[in-house]
Amino acid sequence: MTTKATSWWRGQIPTLVLTLVITALAAWAIVTGVGAAPGLSPMNVGKVIVLVVVGFLAGLLGGLIGTGGCSVMLPIIHFWMGYPAAIAVGTTLFAVIFTAISGGYGHLVRRNVDTRAFLWLGGSGILGVLLGSWLFIPLSGQAKLLGLILGLVFLWPAIRMIYEGVIQRAMPRREGAAISGSGWAIAVFGFIVGIATGLAGLGGGYALVPGLIYLFGAPVYITMGTSLATMIPLAVAGGSIKLAQGFVDLATGLLLAAGTIIGAQVGAAIIKRFKPATLKLLFGLYFLYVAAKFITGFLGIQIW
Repeated sequence: MTTKATSWWRGQIPTLVLTLVITALAAWAIVTGVGAAPGLSPMNVGKVIVLVVVGFLAGLLGGLIGTGGCSVMLPIIHFWMGYPAAIAVGTTLFAVIFTAISGGYGHLVRRNVDTRAFLWLGGSGILGVLLGSWLFIPLSGQAKLLGLILGLVFLWPAIRMIYEGVIQRAMPRREGAAISGSGWAIAVFGFIVGIATGLAGLGGGYALVPGLIYLFGAPVYITMGTSLATMIPLAVAGGSIKLAQGFVDLATGLLLAAGTIIGAQVGAAIIKRFKPATLKLLFGLYFLYVAAKFITGFLGIQIW
């Protein structure tokens, strides 16, 4: 084995350890029934495999084009696995806690993070998560209205990805190691993203990345690192609140998390084999379909 390969494997040890710990916790939750959401089909081997695969695909997408895993996991477990919308929102946000820690830590140690922007975004974002989580409680009993909100939220990444996939084939190249803009402007942006995180259960990367680049002129690498680092406090706050509120199926969330961590590492390793613009176009169309499915459901129209 070459020195480079050996070094790569050594670098994966923390990821492997975290994955094993999460898998063990998932097994414990399945056996004991701790944190099980009511009304769901019982966990079996087939369901376990499907959840890990769904998490893997979500992490793979995140590793390839820099989007969060929630936008993939949430519609799949809601529409095709029968999880109620409120449980799907809470469970996928809880899963992103571990994904954000895994991805954000790597950028933090490599100094791909603008500390000033991170503190403004994270601090104000947590306040936004608290407000969004409070608003989520009355919405959780209004399945159609919650679906409409999710559909409108999904329109943003859909439009963004289709635009970048067809018209703008690459992110604008900007140099530097800092994100410009006043602290208060960044804080307001973080607060809005936090509200959306608490309401829709999406990790925030779908809004943080384009927002920092197009609104604040941030360099791409610093944007990716700062976005992932910011997702740590947002996901921890939002996922923990959803868990305390009873909107998380613990075993499901842990299995999804284990899959996303592995998928993110694979995506980062094979990213150079794919054209990001093509992937963005494909997943932009997928998110547009998800948005349409949520919105038409609110109108009483079911599309396949």
